[in-house]
Amino acid sequence: MTTSPPSQPASTEDLLVETLPTVSRLALAYAPRPARMQTLALLALDTRLAGLLRNSREPMLAQLRLSWWRESLGQPADKWPEGEPLLAALRTWNGHHGGLVSLVNGWEALTGAAPLPETALEAMAQGRAAAFATLAQALDCNADLRIVQRLARSWALADLAMRLGHESERNAARALALADRARGLRVPRALRPLQVLHALAARRLDKGEDAATSPAAVLAAMRIGLLGR
Repeated sequence: MTTSPPSQPASTEDLLVETLPTVSRLALAYAPRPARMQTLALLALDTRLAGLLRNSREPMLAQLRLSWWRESLGQPADKWPEGEPLLAALRTWNGHHGGLVSLVNGWEALTGAAPLPETALEAMAQGRAAAFATLAQALDCNADLRIVQRLARSWALADLAMRLGHESERNAARALALADRARGLRVPRALRPLQVLHALAARRLDKGEDAATSPAAVLAAMRIGLLGR
């Protein structure tokens, strides 16, 4: 009787990729190898924080969980506990991870009572924009920070318009997204996943929920991911 060889433990990268939604995995596919782990860490953190809100019955509980991430990101990486794959991935940011507190603050802005005011939606968009600007710094793309923030904010608003459950919140996010479209902006290849996320979110905003993963969208993502436009 033959036995199968023991399976290898999943790597940090594999564990984190499995947590990502389809659109984020599609965008990550176009990260150059030197930028892949840093990009994965940001996308995985954004996904984790979204899950904290989604799976917390009370806003106070979500805020407590978010505060753990705020405190952790405010510490030097050598103070972090071992065994958390996401923190392990964030060590590749070489000390830039403190800028991701803005992302935690952005998600916390969504823990208020419904319907959320426009200021909360704006805070969320700004938090995501600042997080991608921090990624740009971690990848030595400092010359492109304004473009990165502009594109990330536009993506964040379009994504929120599809993500929010309350009708008036969705309508408000949609109005903000339509008023803040970022057209014709290009970022360095290291940040190509952001370009893909933005294009797919804009397509979804225009054409509906399924547009982000339709065959046409996958082809569009491939073109943008490879060519940047």
